[in-house]
Order: sequence, then C-alpha cells, then structure tokens
Amino acid sequence: MSSDKIDTVRSSSSGTLGRAVSHTRGQRLILDSSTHPRPDALTNSEAFLAAVSSCGVTLIEMHAKETDVPLAGMDVTIEGTRTAAEPNRFARVSMSFELAGVSQTQAESLVETYRQR
Repeated sequence: MSSDKIDTVRSSSSGTLGRAVSHTRGQRLILDSSTHPRPDALTNSEAFLAAVSSCGVTLIEMHAKETDVPLAGMDVTIEGTRTAAEPNRFARVSMSFELAGVSQTQAESLVETYRQR
C-alpha cells in the first residue's frame, strides 16, 4: 500500500466566461481569470499566491509548536509581478514574514525552516 498523498481538485465551467468553480473535499471555490477579475472572487493568480503564503503560515506555526518556540502570531505578505510582455507568468515573487512573540534569531530560524522545505 502506497503512503503517497493525492490531492484532487475538480474545476468546471461556471456558466460565466472567465470564471471557474473548483471543488475539493466538499469545499467550493470560485476563481476568475487573472485577466478578467471581478470584485466577488479571487483570481487564479491571487489564489496561487494565497496558497504559497498560507503554506508559509501553517508550516511555520506547526513547526514552532513542535519545537516549543513561543510564536504568538504571524503575517505573510506575498507579491507577484507579471509583466505586460508575459502576463501569463510571474516575473518576480517576493514574500515578507512578520512574526510576533519570538526573538529575531528565532524568527529567522523559523523562516529558514520554511525556505528549506
């Protein structure tokens, strides 16, 4: 028996051009094309960036708990830049981490743990 973890998401046409509906584990997520954003849904690009930054939050929080580091909270801000010449890909992505309740040394160690995984 394999111990591989398989995540499955099914995305379908929504009936609105430039909008898809995705389902996984009983959850529903509406995503718009990054080139046709609407105010009531995330774009595909925003969802991608949110997945990366939320991974940073959850991984660091869990690692801090496992290693008894007194992390009180955190914010991760991620910014993706796409050029007009290649709007379908990120030319640059930057992340900043703000950790509360820990020393600078502990914060740097926690962020490094995220970077290495």
